[in-house]
Amino acid sequence: MSEGGARVVFVAGLSGSGKTTAMAALEDLSFYCVDNLPPVLIEQFVDLCRKATPPIRKVALAVDAREPSFLQAFPPVVERMRRQDERVEVLFLDCGNEALINRYRETRRVHPLSPTGTVGDGIQTERRLLADVAALADVTFDTSSLNVHQLRDLVVRHVAGGARRTLVNLVSFGFRFGPPATAELLFDVRFLPNPHFEPDLRALTGEDPAVAEYVLKNERAEGLFERLRELLHFLLPLYDAEGKAYLTIGVGCTGGRHRSPAIAESLARELREAGREVNVEHRELEREQ
Repeated sequence: MSEGGARVVFVAGLSGSGKTTAMAALEDLSFYCVDNLPPVLIEQFVDLCRKATPPIRKVALAVDAREPSFLQAFPPVVERMRRQDERVEVLFLDCGNEALINRYRETRRVHPLSPTGTVGDGIQTERRLLADVAALADVTFDTSSLNVHQLRDLVVRHVAGGARRTLVNLVSFGFRFGPPATAELLFDVRFLPNPHFEPDLRALTGEDPAVAEYVLKNERAEGLFERLRELLHFLLPLYDAEGKAYLTIGVGCTGGRHRSPAIAESLARELREAGREVNVEHRELEREQ
């Protein structure tokens, strides 16, 4: 394996088998995802990714049967890339005819390879066109009995060696300016002692150790953290199992400069110590004062 090479995952399969879900899962794993790139451009595209600044080392390319001429040129490209010691994998999604027909019936879609015929005719045509691609597959998943969450988890476990844990975004804010629209959980910490009324602390922010100590070292804050730990200990593994990519938690006080940043930083520290990936944004501290 060449040290500077990109990892390339080709996602192929029958229409309705879950390619969109698989590509979304790979995108969540930081793959650069492209749909239906003509085979004649694949090697050039991967080379450009490798030479980018910084290099793009994870690429996912979806293979579509709607262009038969593309499919004919695809196997030689894959074989050539494998001979060149590229990290190439073909992931093929299969699905039973009955399950595919039911999916098309439920979504009221027309099969792309049988716009004027039956879904069954389109499926048979597509199976024939994809036969050579399926033969190249390093792994084949039958998605007949999988929902979108199960398929996503299967793809992530296969490609990453384990399910990606939900990333936590912590946003501190001031209710004076309104809560963040993206927050899925919202905590109001205006009941905590307010450093704004302490002359020595007013000019500082919740990122300062003196402010953090003032906000956190009291019975109310300790009781809050005890309950937050219990809640997140319960919720986060459930979000992991569901395949939720991100969870945004808003922590608000009056102005968003003292209490909420201190709580958000302390909560982020605890979550990171537990092995959780966390991003922190202090919305009001980024405002022009």
